[in-house]
Amino acid sequence: MAAERYRIMMFPWLAFGHMIPFLALSKKLAAKGISISYISTPKNLQRLPPIPSDLEDKLKLLEIPLPSVDGLPENCEATIDLQEEQIQYLKKAYDKLSKPFENLLKKIMPDMILIDFAPYWIPEIAAKFDIPTAYFSVYTAATLAYTGPVEELKTGKRRPSPEYYTRAPDWIPFPSLVSHRPDFVPIVMKSTHSPDSSGISMAQRMAKVVENCSFLAVRSCKEFEGEYINLIQQLHEKPVLPIGVLHTVPEEKTIKTETDSFKWLGEQKPKSVVFVGFGSEYKMPIEQIHELAFALELCKLPFLWILRKPEGVDSSDVLPPGFEDRTRSQGVVILGWAPQVDILAHTAIGGCLFHAGWGTIVEALGFGHPLILLSMVADQGLNAKLLVEKELGYEVPRNKDGSFSREMVAESIRRVVVEPEGEKFRSKAAQMRSNFDNKESQNNYINKFIEHMEKYLKKTKQV
Repeated sequence: MAAERYRIMMFPWLAFGHMIPFLALSKKLAAKGISISYISTPKNLQRLPPIPSDLEDKLKLLEIPLPSVDGLPENCEATIDLQEEQIQYLKKAYDKLSKPFENLLKKIMPDMILIDFAPYWIPEIAAKFDIPTAYFSVYTAATLAYTGPVEELKTGKRRPSPEYYTRAPDWIPFPSLVSHRPDFVPIVMKSTHSPDSSGISMAQRMAKVVENCSFLAVRSCKEFEGEYINLIQQLHEKPVLPIGVLHTVPEEKTIKTETDSFKWLGEQKPKSVVFVGFGSEYKMPIEQIHELAFALELCKLPFLWILRKPEGVDSSDVLPPGFEDRTRSQGVVILGWAPQVDILAHTAIGGCLFHAGWGTIVEALGFGHPLILLSMVADQGLNAKLLVEKELGYEVPRNKDGSFSREMVAESIRRVVVEPEGEKFRSKAAQMRSNFDNKESQNNYINKFIEHMEKYLKKTKQV
């Protein structure tokens, strides 16, 4: 494979749920001999994990300073730094990168650019230099199928009222559960189709990217959602290449054993501990934190909870009064960052209660863990329904207003991890591990992506 002849530029959206998969794919391609220029803002590049020494010659991180705009706080360069209502100003600043990006493009002149959903202005810039673009989706194929064809992304006309969002759309020709909760639909309709302060909606951004790209690459595999991958190829009438799930398995020597948390895990029975984590993006209100705490106490199962402290809340007030004393022999709460992949790799973990983010789904299923799903924002609700459809997880029941109770959560945890009716989830998750953790088949997806890119570039250069 003559991959070393090619140079790819990577340009993800400024969210770590996007930047990390783009970096993971960059590493896979660099390991195959492709030269990668990974572009982001200075602060974000500093926060990325280090590049392995054997890839430093092939994978370069290049800075592009983020302009300041009204409404965007200083030194805030990623969604993790912001409240939900401030993200529109990050998009506005991101769009101002068009000219600096064009200047950088002139210097690098890559063979191809892999872009996210947000930089809708890149295909037009790249066309000036006859450089093709491809859309790399960090979302599931099911999410892309649910969002629909380009015309629907542009107009939203085929879903004129809220009830259309609570069921699978009519362009999905096979049985599907992928849809949003009724309480979340108003948020979806506004965030997807209403322009924000940047002057363009999220759906319109994606429409322009998909419409003008040469092909799509999706972080997924046919073993998991082959029918959805085939469907989005039909919807967009362009090649759709699954690049694998990009599952990261820690090296045995890197697994942490020296901390109290890992010593405690080592004392637990295999597949007995519930992992609890809601990612770094979602800012969980204190009321939800307390309700989850009571749920964990109520379920009576061992748990390990990675918890992000809400801003403005004292550490002593994050958990309900007396919770730590009452659960001292039952579980562990880690306030702040923890090595999630290392924890999920531990044999004591028996199930995961989390937000249904695609990155954590990949990590959890990569170790064969059944899932307890409590979606919060963005595409998480769609992911949850997909996992229910495939009997890999159970979605926590919600009240009409979207709230949940400790009883609902506790019952859901026990159902998935220990009760007889959860055996199907445990069995299916264990089976899916053989796909997500199959190095040979996942590596083949990368090889096929490179083969497609090579054929495409050779063809375009001959024209």
